[in-house]
Amino acid sequence: MPSTEEGAGESPQWFTQIAHELSAAWAISRKDMITYYIKPNIIVSGILFPLFMFLAFAVGKNAPPGTLIPGLIAITLLFSASSIEPVSIPIERRVKTFDRLLAAPISLHSLVFGESVSGFLYSLGIACLPLALGIILFATPIEHAPVLLIAMVLTAFCFATLGTLFAAYPTENVGEVMSMLNTVRLPLIFISGVFIPISEIPQIGQEIALLSPLTYGNDMISYAYTGVSLYSPMLDIAALLIFILIFQFVANRLYKKFNE
Repeated sequence: MPSTEEGAGESPQWFTQIAHELSAAWAISRKDMITYYIKPNIIVSGILFPLFMFLAFAVGKNAPPGTLIPGLIAITLLFSASSIEPVSIPIERRVKTFDRLLAAPISLHSLVFGESVSGFLYSLGIACLPLALGIILFATPIEHAPVLLIAMVLTAFCFATLGTLFAAYPTENVGEVMSMLNTVRLPLIFISGVFIPISEIPQIGQEIALLSPLTYGNDMISYAYTGVSLYSPMLDIAALLIFILIFQFVANRLYKKFNE
């Protein structure tokens, strides 16, 4: 039995394992950041598509441009966060590098988390553009900056995990994953209060909106700018955390199922 002195300088086994898993997750994220951030299809789906979609619905609205910034941030987070993995993972399946990740001595939790982090960081960087636009060009006031930061972080990671979840589908075709993902992303925009306030849509729509993570992200972002929200910020935070845990869990199960 080792003495107290002998074990005093050693890290617990669980701590060493966590450090190893986090290091592996960061290596996966860094790989995606270097390889995929400037891919044309990611730029289109993560930046240009949400911008043009937002402008198409914003044109004709009798509202100051600055008041539209919260919705633009929400849409940007949705599309940019969920655009990395649906592109990177099918490509890596095609060139067989994804098989190396699956064979590496790391858990699926690290794989899913690492892939999600790359989309998360990309999304936060892109979302800073409309944020800066609102501040510099329109002097859009932010009443609760800490709430805005929390909302952006949780929303970005939630949808990054959603993108990782859809990328679990065992295909080498980017278009297949994107098509499936868009069948979810596009309806989320219209039921989550981004363009039409939830209080103004029919009752059944308000009930469906409760199932959308974008509802809570957009609600928090709106509260950060205006001080007015449909739900309490604590409820929004709790809902986003629950969605993150669900998406992470389901993604882990799907990667295990499709790669056994």
